[in-house]
Amino acid sequence: MHRLLLIMGLWLAAATLAAQDSVLTVRVAEGVEVELVYVPGGTFTMGSNQARGVKYNYQSARPEHPVTVGPYYIARCEVTQQLYQAVMGSNPSKFNATPTHPVESVTWDEARQFALLLSQMTGRRFRLPTEAEWEYAARGAQASRRQPFPGCDRHGLDRAAWYCVNSKGSTHPVAQQQPNELGLYDMAGNVAEWCLDWVGEYPAEAQANPRGPAEGEHRVLRGGHYNSTSSACTVYDRGWYIPSGRYELFGFRLVMEPDHAD
Repeated sequence: MHRLLLIMGLWLAAATLAAQDSVLTVRVAEGVEVELVYVPGGTFTMGSNQARGVKYNYQSARPEHPVTVGPYYIARCEVTQQLYQAVMGSNPSKFNATPTHPVESVTWDEARQFALLLSQMTGRRFRLPTEAEWEYAARGAQASRRQPFPGCDRHGLDRAAWYCVNSKGSTHPVAQQQPNELGLYDMAGNVAEWCLDWVGEYPAEAQANPRGPAEGEHRVLRGGHYNSTSSACTVYDRGWYIPSGRYELFGFRLVMEPDHAD
């Protein structure tokens, strides 16, 4: 009996260490950090076969298709105004009541420049997530409970997202709502998040680490925002806008490529 308890204790300790090792904190400046969750990669079904209509001549999320992504880290929260200020030296946000509000009114070009500057400051490899990486993480990766919204069903959305029903027309400080299965906050609502890809129609065949079309007019936005209806907050809904477009609905979240030392 004592031996069994010892083995169970060792197993629990190992599980706890593994969980801790899945979270990485990168210091940016005094009192400013980025906390990231390790996503080991895997295969999932991307998109949805539900009829969602047509947006700008693209069917929203059809067809469903298998996608495999490699390992990466993804930030637990959307980039805050405090973090953006520390890197860029400015804050373009309209809703700037606290430093922990997500930065918004940021163009895709500025978000990409932010990731490049942060990489130089920290010696890490930061960038915007691909659309596939974003959706895989929003779904909860291998921990997914296969919910239509990040970490919840329709009845739990009010507790997981700031959207048109509960936001009162404004963004809110990050990490105030319930996280999804990976411990990621605000994957739905608050601000829509720029992704790396140009928007394009989904293929029907299986894909590995897709990055969208080679060129285009609009960059992908995911996750809905504080003024979105619930349908735009699903794990598969797609939005897009011109990369130079600046709108108080738009922000972003970081991905970091893993180093061998991690």
